Amino acid sequence: IDIEEKVVADHERISGADHPSTLTARANLAASYQQVGRTSEAIELLAQVAADCDRTLGPEHPDTLSARAGLAASYKEVGRTSEAIDIEERVAADRERILGA
Repeated sequence: IDIEEKVVADHERISGADHPSTLTARANLAASYQQVGRTSEAIELLAQVAADCDRTLGPEHPDTLSARAGLAASYKEVGRTSEAIDIEERVAADRERILGA
């Protein structure tokens, strides 16, 4: 995780906070937080990544949809099931509409 945090910092410094590679690095860090049980940090970071992806890449971009799906998974992990289901249903509908059945 220390290395991933440094990678995020480097991406932010070199490419900027909203660059797609920075957003990906932040999403990867959030996934690592989730894997080691740092769920609250994962949720906070994923919520920000999802919002940033939506703002910079657009609501239909695959990275935006993936970030939202990751946030839903983290919500499920902490028992925020209704929020997770709501997000998952919207992501599934968006993916079907964008990519087809």
